Parts: sequence; structure tokens; C-alpha cells
Amino acid sequence: MKKTFILLICGAAFTVFFLAECNKSISDRTANLPPANPSSQDLNAGTWKPVLLSRPDTFAVATPAATNSPAYTADLNEIKGYQRNITGDQDQKIKYWAAGGVLRWNEIMRGLVAKYNLPPYQNPDGTYPIPSSANPFAYPQFPFANPPYAGRAYAYVSAAQYDALVACWYYKTKYNRAAPYKVDSNVQARGINKTDLPSYPSEAAVLAGVTAEMMKLLFPTEIANIQQLAQEQELATIMSGAAARSDIVAGEALGRQVAQQFIARGRTDGAGKAVGTPAAWANLEAQAMAKGEIPWISLETPKRPPMLPFFGNVKPFLFDSLTVIALRPGPPPLSHSDQMQQETQAVYDLIKNPSRDQIRTVQFWADGAGTYTPPGHWDAIAADDFIKQNYSEVRWARNYALLNMAIMDAGIVCWNTKYYYFNPRPTQMNAAIKTLTGIPNFPSYISGHSTFSGAAAEILSFLLPQNASKYQSMAQEASRSRVIGGIHYSIDCSVGLDVGKNVGDYAVQRAQNDGAGN
Repeated sequence: MKKTFILLICGAAFTVFFLAECNKSISDRTANLPPANPSSQDLNAGTWKPVLLSRPDTFAVATPAATNSPAYTADLNEIKGYQRNITGDQDQKIKYWAAGGVLRWNEIMRGLVAKYNLPPYQNPDGTYPIPSSANPFAYPQFPFANPPYAGRAYAYVSAAQYDALVACWYYKTKYNRAAPYKVDSNVQARGINKTDLPSYPSEAAVLAGVTAEMMKLLFPTEIANIQQLAQEQELATIMSGAAARSDIVAGEALGRQVAQQFIARGRTDGAGKAVGTPAAWANLEAQAMAKGEIPWISLETPKRPPMLPFFGNVKPFLFDSLTVIALRPGPPPLSHSDQMQQETQAVYDLIKNPSRDQIRTVQFWADGAGTYTPPGHWDAIAADDFIKQNYSEVRWARNYALLNMAIMDAGIVCWNTKYYYFNPRPTQMNAAIKTLTGIPNFPSYISGHSTFSGAAAEILSFLLPQNASKYQSMAQEASRSRVIGGIHYSIDCSVGLDVGKNVGDYAVQRAQNDGAGN
């Protein structure tokens, strides 16, 4: 008991340190960004097609007070009071959030995923505890943010942010109330660029509200920290002169209301049943054996339960459950076949003498425990390129929603395929294979990295066609890294890329018809 307690304390201390360092490393790359300066404010975004909302005015936003009213004058006086006594730390917070709210929240999400992407340590009896959303603070804390969980989390937050901002833009153009620095010349535009975008309701507060609310579902142990960040974003926006208190109040309320639509969906999308039961796990193995196949087994000691074996039944965003089955590829080579022997031998031959460049490739794309996962890696790649485009907040949200819905749905099809065929890993077929990276605790066919990457590259190539060759090359490299690392057969990766591309095409079809153009 004492040993277990010490392990838990050490683990807790490590995760606190790790999150601080991870958030620092993620945000350091963008620490010196200038304030956002969108090339277009996308004033027609209130007409864009939402993901879940049936219409942009699903939730009412009250008519704002006139800019010559006593209530609004009090709002202006609050801003001027802050600006007369602003501190260096407050200026830094303005600078941080001025770079873009969607970007900053995505960076925060990546840090959270990395913090919670830690597989639970085994119990003294050799079994493994499973995180529980019903008791999230108990060890192991909920969630275990593995790749499929992370892909779903990124998708829900991005899609909710997008719908909330579509509604926000609808009301901005409806009420057309100017920003405080436009109304009163004594209000500075501090640390931000002046624009003609109406300020009511505040897009910053919409983002703060919708994201904070979504975290109650996805990262419940972080609610207090997230709420503090949401308040920081809102206060920084007021201090900058971009929004009045009434803009903030209306925006946060709208964001939280929109989030409830996504939370309701998330509670019923099947993710809560993705872990399964010991009986269900045993049945997967029995089904493979009944076909005369060698079933996948966990190669960890003690054997760990399979990772989310029923995630393939989760409800996708871009298509229905029948399409998941239609997108599932044909079978891998039979486990006793000559082709499987050849595939296994090819992996063994490849890893005998890896080059320095091959090792670099494996490490760059590893995205294992303690990282923001392959979905987060593609979000980071996208962020680097989105920054250069000077997008409006609503277009940032739209593009991230498309990317992350594609990645989530790719994960669903991939996991459906993995547990349908229950195919063994190369190292299970040949114990002489010494991998260059960790062996994932789930079946081999098809490759998750390849499927995630194929989907991401496809939608990003549509959004930024000038970068298409780069994205496709990166997807190929990510896919190939899993063969080089000794944890996948070549067929896992080539088929995974194709499946990912097919999923990504659904995101492209949505993008072509959402009214946002390109």
C-alpha cells in the first residue's frame, strides 16, 4: 500500500510538472505572435452552415443597449479605469489572447491531451484500473487521452467553437454595435488591431464560454483551471478596448448555450461504451480464432486490456454508422499465409540496421504517451500554416472543425477496422523484431497514424491547396514511420492512408457546401 501511495504521489507531481513544461513548449513557439489582423472579417459567416445548430439564431441574444445609454457609459468607464492602471502582466495577457482565441484554446487543448495521455499503472494483482467519468478525480484520473479519445475531444471542441461563432457573427451583423474604441476616442485599442467588426456579442467571450462548458464533458478535473483561463481571456478583451462588459456577458452566455447541444450529443454518441467488458474482449479473441486466425494479444506485462475496442461504434460527425462499415477496408493477409510471412519478414529486414534519418522519422511521428497524440500533431501542423493566412476567428474555427471532425471520424473507421479483423502486430508474429518505438496496445490492421494522417492531409490540401504536396508528403512520412519503427506491416499503412483519404473526402464535401468558400 505504501509503495502504491508513493507511486501515485510521484505520478501526480510528474504530471503537474509535465503539463507546465508541455504548455510552455507549445505556447513558446507562438509567444511572440503579433495581434491578429484578419485579411477578411467574414461578415457573412452568420449564414454559414453550422454542424449541430439548425439555424444561427437557435439561441436568442437580447438587443444590446444603445452606445449613448447610461449602461453602456458605465461599460466604457470600466474599460478606461482598467486602461489607466494597467500592469505589465495584464499587457502580457492581452498580447497572448490577441494572437487569436481559437489558436490559444487549441494550444491549451494540446497541453491537456499530453497531460492526460498516460496509460494507467497496473494494480498489485496485475489488473489495470480504468478511468471513470463518474469519479474523474480518483486514480487513474479521467480521461486517459489516448489517440481516439483525443481525436474526439479536439473535434467536439472545434465543432462547438465553430457553431458558437457562426451564431456570434449572425448577431454581430444583426445588431452592428461598434467596438468601444470606435465609440469613445478615450478608449485605446491596446495591444490589438482596430477593425470594423461589431463587438456585440464578443467573439472572445463566445469562445471562452463554449470551451469552458465543453471541458466539463471532456476534461472534468480541469474545470477550475479552464474557467480561470476563460475569465482571463474575457478580462484581457475588456482591457484591450475590444469589448465592453455587456459584449462579454452576452457572448459567454451564447457560447455556453451552444456547448450544451454538443454536450448532449457527446453523452449519447457511444463513447462511454468504447471500453467494453472482459467478456466482450474475450469474444473478440474468440471470433478471430473461430476464423482460423491468430488473434491479437497485448504484448505488455501484465497484459493490458485493449484500448477502446468499441470506439468504432461511436457516432461520427461527417457520415452515419452504415458509412463507417462501407468505409471499412477488406481484410489483411491471413495470419498463416505466405503473404503475412513476407510482410513480417519485410518489417524484420527493415529494422535490422536503421539509419539515423529513419530513427529521426520514427521519433518525430511517434506521438506516444505523454504527447498530444497524432491528432494533436496534425492540429499543430495546421496551426503553423493557418497563422500565415490571417484568418478571422470564425474561419479559424471552421477550418479546425473540418480538420478535427475528419480526424475523429477517421479514428472511428480505423478502430472499427482494427477490432473487426483483430490482426496481430509484427512483433507478435516474430519476437525477434525489436521496435524503434512503443508498441501500441491494440490490433495492427489498419494503422491509426496512417488513417489519421490520410484524413488530415486530404482536408488540409483542400483548405490550403498551395500546400497540398507538403501535406501529402507528411502523411506518407507519418505512415511510413510506423513500418520503419517495426510496429506495423506495410499493408497496414498503405490501406490506412487510403481509408483516411476516403474519410477526408467527406470533410471536403462538407467544406464545399458550408457557404464559407475557401
